[in-house]
Amino acid sequence: MQATQHPRPHPVAAGLLFLLCLLLGGIGSAAAQAREQRYTDWGRPTFPAAEYRARRERMLEALRSSGGGVLLVPSSDGVTHGETFRQLDDFLYLTGLELPASMLALDSRAGEAVLFLPARDPRFENPGRPNDFPGRPLGSDPEVATLSGLARTGPIGDLPAALARWVADGRTFLVNTGSPGEVPEVRPPLVGTLDPVHALVARLRTDHPGVATTNAFPAMARLRMRKSASEIEAMRRAADATTEAMRRAALRIAPGVDEATLQGYFEAACREEGAERIPFTPIVKSGPNSLWPWRVLATHEDRRNRAMAEGELVILDVGCGVDGYVSDVGRTFPVSGRFTDVQREGLEMVTRVADAIIAAVRPGVTFAELTGLAYDAIPAQEARHMQTSSFFGHHIGLSAGDPALLEEPLAPGMVFTVEPWYYNHRMGVAVFVEDVVLVTEDGAEILTRTLPRSPRALERLVR
Repeated sequence: MQATQHPRPHPVAAGLLFLLCLLLGGIGSAAAQAREQRYTDWGRPTFPAAEYRARRERMLEALRSSGGGVLLVPSSDGVTHGETFRQLDDFLYLTGLELPASMLALDSRAGEAVLFLPARDPRFENPGRPNDFPGRPLGSDPEVATLSGLARTGPIGDLPAALARWVADGRTFLVNTGSPGEVPEVRPPLVGTLDPVHALVARLRTDHPGVATTNAFPAMARLRMRKSASEIEAMRRAADATTEAMRRAALRIAPGVDEATLQGYFEAACREEGAERIPFTPIVKSGPNSLWPWRVLATHEDRRNRAMAEGELVILDVGCGVDGYVSDVGRTFPVSGRFTDVQREGLEMVTRVADAIIAAVRPGVTFAELTGLAYDAIPAQEARHMQTSSFFGHHIGLSAGDPALLEEPLAPGMVFTVEPWYYNHRMGVAVFVEDVVLVTEDGAEILTRTLPRSPRALERLVR
């Protein structure tokens, strides 16, 4: 049978048909394309704009009263290697915004704050995958500034010219180097990289030789040491999440369970309690590992997975992060469910020391006085086994190491840990208790008071 012959299309008609198919396909793709994102699609500041505006006003007043200048506060660069983005604390504290590659400038003379930020978020851009990376405006999105109560913003590309104008006007730049003292000379290391603040200092001095720079650490510490009512509520939530997560982890303590598994139980419980992050690697150390500080244990990643054994102690020094704020809590547990007499005596001793410190907490007291009271409560023969560099604790807030001035008298709203450590290598015993304390108008409130502290109660948690 003869095959049916179909006429071949004219070459011009075939070309037009092909173009029409491409056009229709493009229209279909465009219709399916994800819409351009907005900052508020993904997140908002923890607190209302008025809270951040008030913080900036207090900082501007502190700058004016201490000689003036322009405070420069860099954001995180936004580069990620797999971890979730975390904004730098000072930038987050003063703006509430999770912006990459930005700079907040507080001009004490003009009495204003200016935010320099990218026009678009580079993390939302990928020309090869427009449906997955549809873009996100930042500088051109008025909501970004409104969320933080900022009146002035500008492109990050305008920052060099603004710096040059301030330099020409004889202004001093303030940066928070993270610790007290003069702003150090900065050179890029042969191994490693500079953090954003020291990179800023290096660039300022390279572009503007002789520029005056001052350390903003004291001013920033004084501001951040006293928590607002909103911050305190966030820290209560973080403390509650941490204490509950530690309770659940304690139920898993038993001979044969390894430290890494116990860490996993704690982290899972944190997430179940609403934590958006684990603010620092949970410290779980048992037996001979319990005798060593974190910095020593962390020198080898395979050192922290030993199995716990009968008769040993295991220390949990852990925290959950909720609404941007953290907690930091510590307890010592008996792996077998019961302390030995020596272990019990050590734990009771450090708890008495902690109680002596907490009982003395009230406005006007200094950390030096707390340290003296602590040593008064330590038996003379045990003092050399107690580890401290300040007052057996540290300030917390946005991080587990919030900036603090140890010579400043206590004031309502300060939040810090009380954590006397005991390391007795000769006897092979290390014990630890850590609680979060809020300074009130007439004393102290233990934010972690619901977590048991006595040896008998800790035994019950394990059993």
